[in-house]
Amino acid sequence: MLDRVTMARWGRVILIPVIIFVVVFSMLAVVARQYAALQQDQARAEDLKSGLTAIYIDLQEAESGVRGFVVSGNEEYLEPLTQAVAAIPTAFSRLEPLVVTPAQQTMVDDFKAEVTTRVTQLQNTIPAVRAPGGFESIAGSMRTVSRGRATMREVRATLERIVAGETAAVAEHRRSVRRMGAYIQGLSWLTLFAAMTIALIGLVQARNRKSEIEAAHGALRDANLKLSAEIAERESVEEQLRQVQKMEAIGQLTGGIAHDFNNMLAVIMGALNIMQRRINRGDYNIAGFMDAAIEGAQRGGALTQRLLAFARKQMLEPRALDCNKLVSGMSDLLRRTLGETVQTEVVLASGLWRVHADPHQLETAILNLVVNARDAMDGGGKLTIETANAHLDDAYAQADKAVPAGQYVVIAVTDTGTGMSPEVVNKAFEPFFTTKGSGKGTGLGLSQVYGFVKQSGGHVKIYSELGHGATIKIYLPRYHGPSEDVGPTVATNPGDLPKGHAGEIILVAEDEDAVRRLAADGLRDLGYTVIDADSPEAALAILDKEPGIQLLFTDVVMPKMNGRQLAEEAQRRRPKLKVLYTTGYTRNAVVHNGTLDPDVRLLGKPYTLENLARRVREILDT
Repeated sequence: MLDRVTMARWGRVILIPVIIFVVVFSMLAVVARQYAALQQDQARAEDLKSGLTAIYIDLQEAESGVRGFVVSGNEEYLEPLTQAVAAIPTAFSRLEPLVVTPAQQTMVDDFKAEVTTRVTQLQNTIPAVRAPGGFESIAGSMRTVSRGRATMREVRATLERIVAGETAAVAEHRRSVRRMGAYIQGLSWLTLFAAMTIALIGLVQARNRKSEIEAAHGALRDANLKLSAEIAERESVEEQLRQVQKMEAIGQLTGGIAHDFNNMLAVIMGALNIMQRRINRGDYNIAGFMDAAIEGAQRGGALTQRLLAFARKQMLEPRALDCNKLVSGMSDLLRRTLGETVQTEVVLASGLWRVHADPHQLETAILNLVVNARDAMDGGGKLTIETANAHLDDAYAQADKAVPAGQYVVIAVTDTGTGMSPEVVNKAFEPFFTTKGSGKGTGLGLSQVYGFVKQSGGHVKIYSELGHGATIKIYLPRYHGPSEDVGPTVATNPGDLPKGHAGEIILVAEDEDAVRRLAADGLRDLGYTVIDADSPEAALAILDKEPGIQLLFTDVVMPKMNGRQLAEEAQRRRPKLKVLYTTGYTRNAVVHNGTLDPDVRLLGKPYTLENLARRVREILDT
């Protein structure tokens, strides 16, 4: 294991690309929404221009018809005017939802007034022509028609101003989206450069340190030939060899992170480049590339969670669990995962003790072991999952200093696969170490299991021989507290997103503008009424003015006052107010020793809209 100083230093190194990646993911979501808004805005502008132009054409046809009536006296020429009088008010009513700004409304109102004026002029011409009066009446009617030309010029001028305004607004919106895409591309390149630089620095440091230790080892070996009785020097050599292994592990971890992040960033940047090129040439068929970029970002988020699990820095929500119920509830998922070529047997111990662990993470750990076992049985075999009570005595604890003696619940996964050599067993829990072929494994599954079990106060052990399969056992401490059993959580059907309604008011407190806007827009899309604040002080001021707020959704890490302090003050003023925290940093005011405080409900960053919708609905319904 790495010493604390090395792990702390490595944790700071990992934090840099993680933070940059979270920012890229957030901005990617924002630009995706802007692309969609641009398409809607462009369609709305086209519909508005088409509708106004159709009204103008109807008015022109009506005017031509009235002129024909004045000249010939034929009543059939009045049909376009009759149709225009009936159709124009309805056409204006259909255009009302397409007018979104006060300036647009003013111009459309002017256009409507001018059209109405012209229609009235044309209607007033008809009685004069029909009345007896001879040539004087016809001449007077012609003068009335001629005076209407000025009105028609005004109508056309107003129409042109509306069309020009809409065209300019859409063009500005398009330029804004392009600028945002350029920013995302630049930040993506920065992230790639940062990840590569960190990987290079880590590898160089590991190589330099290894060279130094090897040089020291050589010197000590020479000294041992002369002073073989000096035990202290021999122990120093052994310690330096262990340090070599630590640095090799860091180098492997660095290379693995750089490899996976570079693949994900390649997907994101490639998709963004294609989207930008298509937008530039007016092609908005970009949904597939948007999905690819978002999928790459989500894979990055999953990678950071696995790294945090290995480093024992993930946020856990432990509960009292009956492991028999949890394993039984996973049976359908395990059958789908293993396929028809693997025979499965589940052996559940009677009178099994309870444990205190995070059910989601425990299910993930079991699933990782099952997937590894399946891959080791290429072509089929038998997999057995067993539960049992166990007592690790003092002799076992002495053999493994990291395991305290006591009572444990054991979950064992046994396969009839190829097995592992002692060398592979010793490295099996190292991150990015894998014996699978290229593209068939990340090397993070067992390291995630190891980190979760250790963070839960447990122990994990591999028993294997080449050609004779393997057994991996998870030991979790027995729990003596009150019961709060939960069922399976992996195999649930997601269904549609739960919605809210306008009467449910949520206050969003977040100091990062882009993240705050994204959260607020997402909640509004779900039907909630949302008020956002860029600081804890602003959130408290809003809370005093808005008595209908039911939920506070707040970031934990904010300047001057953190999210926990904000929530405590808000609930002091409004005791029934519900609170949902969010953060991307595990060591803060609501997480201690890797475990959430009992009264805390937390949504970790980065989160999807589905995660947000379900978490908010769950809290509001309790």
